[in-house]
Amino acid sequence: MKRLRNVKILATLGPASSDEAMIQKLHEAGADLFRINMSHSSHEMMRTLVGRIRAVEKTCGRPIGVLADLQGPKLRVGKFADGSATLKAGQTFTLDNKDVPGDATRVFLPHPEILEAVQPGHRLLIDDGRLQLLAVESTKTSIVCTVVSGTKISDRKGVSLPDTTLGVGALTEKDRSDLDAILAVDDIDWVALSFIQRPEDLAEVRKIARGRVGLMSKIEKPQALECIDEIIELSDALMVARGDLGVEMPIESVPGIQKQLIRACRKAGKPVVVATQMLESMISAPVPTRAEVSDVATAVFEGADAVMLSAESAAGDYPVEAVEMMASIARKVERDPNYPGIIYSQRPQPDATGADAISLAARQIAETLNLSAIVCYTSSGNTGLRAARERPNVPIIALSPVIQTARRLSVVWGLHCVVTQDATDLDDMVDRACRIAFREEFGKPGDRIIISAGVPLGTPGSTNMVRIAYIGSDGMTGI
Repeated sequence: MKRLRNVKILATLGPASSDEAMIQKLHEAGADLFRINMSHSSHEMMRTLVGRIRAVEKTCGRPIGVLADLQGPKLRVGKFADGSATLKAGQTFTLDNKDVPGDATRVFLPHPEILEAVQPGHRLLIDDGRLQLLAVESTKTSIVCTVVSGTKISDRKGVSLPDTTLGVGALTEKDRSDLDAILAVDDIDWVALSFIQRPEDLAEVRKIARGRVGLMSKIEKPQALECIDEIIELSDALMVARGDLGVEMPIESVPGIQKQLIRACRKAGKPVVVATQMLESMISAPVPTRAEVSDVATAVFEGADAVMLSAESAAGDYPVEAVEMMASIARKVERDPNYPGIIYSQRPQPDATGADAISLAARQIAETLNLSAIVCYTSSGNTGLRAARERPNVPIIALSPVIQTARRLSVVWGLHCVVTQDATDLDDMVDRACRIAFREEFGKPGDRIIISAGVPLGTPGSTNMVRIAYIGSDGMTGI
């Protein structure tokens, strides 16, 4: 299944898209990998969805990635005697540790870590910022606040803390239970970590996972931006989670942060996903707004590895149409005459490694000679990542003997992943690359491709050679 675009599409599964037939329709429409939101999925449902995705993978013959998204710490106020309370700007309102129903003067806050961390002058945003409070007095038992804006608060509304760093990790007990269940399945490729604040938040997950899944850090708190380079270094990928980020940061700053994160990830050679409300109106409408189309297009122009659908594919009325629309926008942008210049202007300098030097050379040769494709052999996935980091204007075919590697690379810009046995010698390496390029419709007899690989063959991390080859007259044999 050859995609006529480089950016990948991550589609969230849910009530509208949980059966095998719909998952296959979404994949055929353009979804390259699927997200399972553990906030709404039981362990049994997660295992069922993974099984259905793998059945579709077998039917379609293409590696499909699976991302499990951990809920993270959900901070909420308690309940009110009347279900809600009406407040006025300028009044005093208290959050405390008394487990009794609230009223217009106070409410229970069942999170001692917040009571310990919030300081006078810190903001507390309730219900996605609809109610803004400013702490004026803080103890270990209560936070006395002034109402800055908003007039209503009701049961179990969420609390955001843009100015406060909590002294707890990103993993809750639910997350640990979910992570154990995810690792037991052994068929999930990525785990997304919610509400990352600092590099240390990744340490516990990495220790538990031991490399069995890739770690995708969701950037949705301002504290994470203060140490973003360290977080990128310790992550396998990033997600620009614009929903909560737009609550905790001034909303007008989110587009600039998105550009910053995309460019930082490309420089580091790490995949980056842009998420949240990309085609929001397609939850209930068959076509998006013009602004939403521009939003998706901006992420593609910037060189994001993947764009994500949330409720649009999970619970919307038009899940297949949403995927088709996203794919159509991506194809149109990537054919725009301005696209190459924007992509090339962001090209980072290669690191002083053999893999980077080979990937740079392969891209330059392919573009100079107008070759049909770059074919890279990659066991660990690193060579595929470095090839994609170059953002060449020719297709990249990533050949791997490891199905888990091919699935994990499904989120990476431009990579057409194929699972194949390792080459036995140099002749087999060339023949296999030519056969697959022809079979996958990236070249025809007489076309040339460039191959990057490592000698000794089959040694991870040994990429050290390039080879130009012709696709033979029979379309099968490299000459």
